Amino acid sequence: MTSIPVVQSPDFHPQAAPLSVAEAMAAGKALRQSVRRSDQGRYAPAADRLDPVERLMAQDANRISDLVPIRYGRMLASPFAFLRGSAALMIGDIASAPTTGLYVQACGDMHVSNFGVFASAERNLVFAINDFDETYPGPWEWDLKRLVASAVVAGRYLGGNSQGDSGRTRALCKDAVRATVQSYAEHLQTYAELGYLDLWYDTITTNELLEKLPDSAEKYAQRVLTKARRRNHLQVLDEMTNLVDDRHHIVESPPLVVRAETLGNWSKVETDLRALMQDYGTSLSGDRRFLLSRYRLMDVAHKVVGVGSVGTRCWVAYLEGKNASDPLFLQIKEAQPSVLAPYAKAPCSYRLPDQHQGRRVVIGQRLIQGSPDIFLGWGTLGSIHYYVRQLRDMKGGVKLDPDKFRVSKLPDYCALCGWALALAHAKSGDATMLSGYIGKGETLADALVPFAEAYADQNDRDYDALVAAAKQGRIPVEQDA
Repeated sequence: MTSIPVVQSPDFHPQAAPLSVAEAMAAGKALRQSVRRSDQGRYAPAADRLDPVERLMAQDANRISDLVPIRYGRMLASPFAFLRGSAALMIGDIASAPTTGLYVQACGDMHVSNFGVFASAERNLVFAINDFDETYPGPWEWDLKRLVASAVVAGRYLGGNSQGDSGRTRALCKDAVRATVQSYAEHLQTYAELGYLDLWYDTITTNELLEKLPDSAEKYAQRVLTKARRRNHLQVLDEMTNLVDDRHHIVESPPLVVRAETLGNWSKVETDLRALMQDYGTSLSGDRRFLLSRYRLMDVAHKVVGVGSVGTRCWVAYLEGKNASDPLFLQIKEAQPSVLAPYAKAPCSYRLPDQHQGRRVVIGQRLIQGSPDIFLGWGTLGSIHYYVRQLRDMKGGVKLDPDKFRVSKLPDYCALCGWALALAHAKSGDATMLSGYIGKGETLADALVPFAEAYADQNDRDYDALVAAAKQGRIPVEQDA
């Protein structure tokens, strides 16, 4: 009897019958003949590499012009902030390197600040990737290379030495890269043995996270978890709104937070938002659509978020249920095409529809995050694509600030990041073939240490170019108040 898939997904073409674990391991190992693991560490800028400032300025055309100066102001804060806002540069630099051809649902903007804890539908805290604006099917190498490069850039920043010439800082950066890669490899080996359902349900719980951390880091982790548990809708209500005439209004902080009423077009924004919410509701399951229908829209404000996202449209909607003690805050964020899209050549057996960019973000997040937000969905307003999620619902993360995070803790933290990335790639790719190719991780780590250092140097040069452009007046710059 011929084995065929039970159903055929409209989003994915059915794959051939799966290999056994031993066969997949062997197939992954055989890939070393075409792409040696040591070759993964090569990086040199292309001879015809375009001016990085010009490449960043090309993105300004699709952003709100009044907010572009804030974007550059945030990117100029440090080389690490620059890296966070320049995913498009890095993918352009590494996309031409040979890859194994093993595709996953890539995050697309993988860096050490793109992880955190969030609440599952059962209200348990789990650790995972937390930003999916650039998610797209792509080679696993792209995510891992960006992650290890970010470890070095962050390590130099935390160590107070942007060029990394301190012996201690450089050693810690190397340790962070190795910890990332070896954790990624170790956990892929575990996931390679799991059945598809077990893998789908698997998450990194806070208990598991704390067990993996050394005693010296446990107190810091507990503070992060405690803070996340307090970040609920009532806390947002207290922080983001004022009571005026017995009604809560979102507190303004121009130009970062501006209410629709202040923009002078509340009536149009309200009409548009209600239309968008109706469209968004169709992306939710019936039970969640019913739950959302019990809330009333009370106020809306435009909010500047992130680093790379600055200049895109982002609204915060404040809704109430039974009363003011039953608030719901939704973030309605514009979704633009992924920076990976021009470079990713996914085989036809593994593709996602990208006609709707919000849908791309949501499906990507559902594939790899494990327990996504119950209100995660997408909608359209005019020609603009959006995705919607809850604002700050028990979300928290590590703030990589030199005043709050010691660089000595970076390798331990990066090991957690490697673990979370391995789970994401295992859920959406072939963990067994990946594990067969990578092995125990030492050889790949040996290669990616020099890669990460070389790309961190590239990032420093690009950051310096942006600093010079600001001084020359080529780009507009506005610092956050």
